Amino acid sequence: MADSAPHSTVRDLKALGTEGGGRAFASLLVIKKLTIKTASNGNPFLSVDLGDRTGSFSCTVFSDGGPFEVLKSAGEGSVVRIEGKIDYYQGRLSPKLGKVTALSEAELGAPGLIDNLVEVAPEDAGALWTEFNAFIDAIVHPEIRATVRGVFDEIGDSFKWSPAAVAMHHAYRHGLLEHTTHMARACKALLPLYPEVHADLAIAGILLHDTGKVIEYEGTLATKRSRRGILQGHVVLGYQLARKAGMKAKLSPELLERLEHIILSHQGEPEWGAAVYAATPEAVFVSMIDNLDAKMGMVQRALRQATENDEFSERLMGLNSVLLTRPVPQ
Repeated sequence: MADSAPHSTVRDLKALGTEGGGRAFASLLVIKKLTIKTASNGNPFLSVDLGDRTGSFSCTVFSDGGPFEVLKSAGEGSVVRIEGKIDYYQGRLSPKLGKVTALSEAELGAPGLIDNLVEVAPEDAGALWTEFNAFIDAIVHPEIRATVRGVFDEIGDSFKWSPAAVAMHHAYRHGLLEHTTHMARACKALLPLYPEVHADLAIAGILLHDTGKVIEYEGTLATKRSRRGILQGHVVLGYQLARKAGMKAKLSPELLERLEHIILSHQGEPEWGAAVYAATPEAVFVSMIDNLDAKMGMVQRALRQATENDEFSERLMGLNSVLLTRPVPQ
């Protein structure tokens, strides 16, 4: 790029706090989400989420300026160079955009550029994948183990890279692997407290519960739902993967039905995406662990992205609250 001036990360901008209001900045950012809306006067405007590997922010772009057409034409998943001024709206970073330039294909090939834009899980993906496979190998029941292995023989490469969500929790590269491995750790720790829970079914249900997300989500720099994701959803897609692998592994109809039920019910409530309510000991167990790690994943990410100027995070939709990010005093 012709302009070689240093660029501010989202974390840099947030670290300035409100005292940075009005300060000029330049950043390289991904258009994570772009929605065209209509104002009360009938004029269109854009609601845009922009971000890099350190965080993201939302801003409003009206149609009477140059950035509107550039962002609209570039679309979600594009990389843009933003020049603007720091501003806040209702306590949240919401810069005023001045000049916006979409990067060309050649510019996207600059060394390290993409790595600086894509948020990744904080734990090493290779180590997570090794640990994940050890959980599969530890399943004692041969047909349950073969069912789980069959699914990951089919989707393993996609699973390692996939986010666990568009925005709610573990919404970054390797997030699905991180979330599922964390759940498996919790499962192993909690199983001794609940002998009523069938250990192999529970761990198999955890390892498979979100596998449909490798089909539900698509996109390299910005995640969005695919056609099948919209029409069927990850719960049904994961059920289909498990059923196919279970039948191939000759898993008994009774055990396959129970495994499928864990996947169909793990979202907890129909309004959250569950096909049915959890109705077996294993399904209740897995659903609760999923809810725990999803919420704690939101907490961990908010703490990672907090700056020393922050006392509270922005409102976390999954918690219906802001989060106190200052550490506990010693």
